[in-house]
Amino acid sequence: MKKDISKRIEALRTAFAYSCVKALIIPSTDPHLSEYVAPHWKSREWISGFTGSAGTVVISESQAGLWTDSRYFLQATEELQGSGIALYKEMLPETPSIVDFLAQQLKPGEAVGIDGKMFSVIQVEQLKKELSQHQLQIEILEDPLKEIWRGRPSIPDSPAFIYKLQYAGKSCKEKLAEIRAELKKKNAKALFLSGLDEIAWTLNLRGSDVHCNPVVISYLLITEKEAVYFIAPEKINPEVSAYLGEQQIDLQNYEQVEEFLRGFTEESILIDPRKTNYGIYSAINPSCEIIRDESPVALLKAIRNETEINGLYTAMLRDGVALVKFLKWLEEAVPSGEESELSVDRKLHEHRATQPLYIGESFDTIAGYGPHAAIVHYSATPESNATLHSKGFLLLDSGAQYLNGTTDITRTIALGELTEEEKTDYTLVLKGHIALAMAKFPLGTRGAQLDVLARMPLWEHGMNFLHGTGHGVGHFLSVHEGPQSIRMNENPVALYPGMVTSNEPGVYKPGLHGVRIENLTLVCKDQEGMFGEYLKFETLTLCPICTKGIIKDLLSTQEVDWLNNYHQNVYTQLSPHLDKEERAWLRKATLAI
Repeated sequence: MKKDISKRIEALRTAFAYSCVKALIIPSTDPHLSEYVAPHWKSREWISGFTGSAGTVVISESQAGLWTDSRYFLQATEELQGSGIALYKEMLPETPSIVDFLAQQLKPGEAVGIDGKMFSVIQVEQLKKELSQHQLQIEILEDPLKEIWRGRPSIPDSPAFIYKLQYAGKSCKEKLAEIRAELKKKNAKALFLSGLDEIAWTLNLRGSDVHCNPVVISYLLITEKEAVYFIAPEKINPEVSAYLGEQQIDLQNYEQVEEFLRGFTEESILIDPRKTNYGIYSAINPSCEIIRDESPVALLKAIRNETEINGLYTAMLRDGVALVKFLKWLEEAVPSGEESELSVDRKLHEHRATQPLYIGESFDTIAGYGPHAAIVHYSATPESNATLHSKGFLLLDSGAQYLNGTTDITRTIALGELTEEEKTDYTLVLKGHIALAMAKFPLGTRGAQLDVLARMPLWEHGMNFLHGTGHGVGHFLSVHEGPQSIRMNENPVALYPGMVTSNEPGVYKPGLHGVRIENLTLVCKDQEGMFGEYLKFETLTLCPICTKGIIKDLLSTQEVDWLNNYHQNVYTQLSPHLDKEERAWLRKATLAI
C-alpha cells in the first residue's frame, strides 16, 4: 500500500510538472463541504492512505505533508509510515501552517493549485490573501486527480426517499415558508443551499449517498416564489417525483447547476460563504447581487420541533435498551478471553438492529481497548484487533440512526482491575461531564463560554483534550451538525431551547489508555431570572455510566447526587422494557454510590 501511495504522489507531480502549479492542496471534503463524503470524493484518502475524516494533504515538487487535528495524531502516525508524507499536528505551537509550509517550498511568482469545488469561498479568499503576502498565487483547477485515479468510484446514484411528516413534524411547505420569511428579513430574493443536511431537512427527503449519513447529493435554490432542486435524474423515482411536484419543487440536473446559476437573473441571492464552494460562487451571474450571510436553514434545523423532540425521546429509550442488553453480555463475555474489539462492534450492532425504526449506525463504532482507546477516532481492523481481558478500560463510542432520531454515546467501561492513574483520569473526566450537564446559563450564552466547565477538572491536574466538548446532532441526519458547538474555539452561535448537543470531555494518554464519557443533551428553559431567561441542559441519553473506575472522594456531594439521580432515571425509564435478568443487571449497574 505504501508503494502505491508513493506512485500516486509521483504521478500527480508528473501531471503538473510542466505547468505553473508547483504545489497542490487536497482537502478531505466534497463539493458540499461535507465532513463525511462519498467514496468518489475521498481524494485526500486515496492520495495519502490516511483514512481519518479530517485532514489536508499538501504536495510540492519535493515534499508532502498531512495536517490533521488531535483526534487523529496517533492514527495518522501509523497510517503515514513509509508513505513519504510528513505529519503536521494542528493546534500545536511548533506546527507550521500550510501557508508557511508553502512559502518555504515555493519561489515568489509560483502557483498553488486547488480544486475550487473543494474549498469554501472564505477559504479561497483567505488562502489568496495569505499566499499573496509571500508573492504566491492560487490556480483554480478542476479535479486534479481526474487523470490519475484509476478505478475511481462513481458519484452515488441511489434513490432519494420521503421522510414522513410523522417523524419530521413540519411539512416541506411549512419549512419553505419559514425560510422565505427569514430571507425577507435579510432583503434577499433567493437562497442557494449546498449543505446536504440543510437540503434534506428542508425538503423532508433522505437518502443513502454518504456512509452513515442519510443525505442526498444535491443542491437547492429557493426564491420568493419557487424552489429548484438540482439532483441526478436517476435518483428520483415516481413517488418522489410526485411528492416534489406537490411541494412545487422544480427539478434540474445536478450537473447543470453552474450553467443554471450563470443564467440566474434574480436581483439578489444569499449564500453562506463558509458552506458554498468557490466554483458555485464563481458561476453566479454577475448581474445578481450576492449577499454573504449565514444560511437561515442551519438555525431553523437546529431548533427541534415538538414532534422531533418526542421522537428523540423514543429513540433514546430504544437505544438505551439495546445498550443495556449489550453491556450485560459484555460483562459476562469478557472473562472467556474470546472477545475482541471487532466482536464487540458486531454484538452491539446486533442488539441495536432488533430495535423498532432502526436504520443503521450513525457512524462507525469506535471500540478501543487499552492503549487503542488513546486514539481518539480509532477504528479496529483485523490486523489491529485487540482481545479483551479482565483489566483496563474499553472505550466504546457508537451511535444509531432511527427514523425518529439520531443517537451518539460514549462509555468508558472498566473490564476489571484498574490502576490508580486510570481511576483518577476517569473520575476527572466524569467531573467535567457532570459540571457541563448541570450548567445553568442565561439566554444568549455561546458554547465557548461553557466549554471551560468540562475542562477545569483536567486543567487543574495539567491535562487537557484538544477535540471539541460538544457538537450538534441532526434528526435522522448527520451525527455532527451545527451551527452550535461547545469548544474552546469561538463560535458566535448562541445556544437556544430545542438544540441537541453532545457532552463529551475526555483524556488520552498514548500507549496507556483513553477515557471519554458522552451523553446527548437538550437545551431547555430553566427559569426567569435577573436580566432575562435562563437555560439548562436535559440529559437525553439513557445508559449507565460505569461506576467501577470512580474515586468517590474526588467527587463533590452535588456531583454524587447528579450521578445517582441520573442512574435512577435510567433505571426507571429502561427497566419496564427489559426481562428479569436484564433488570437485575441494570439495578446493580445503577446503584447509588
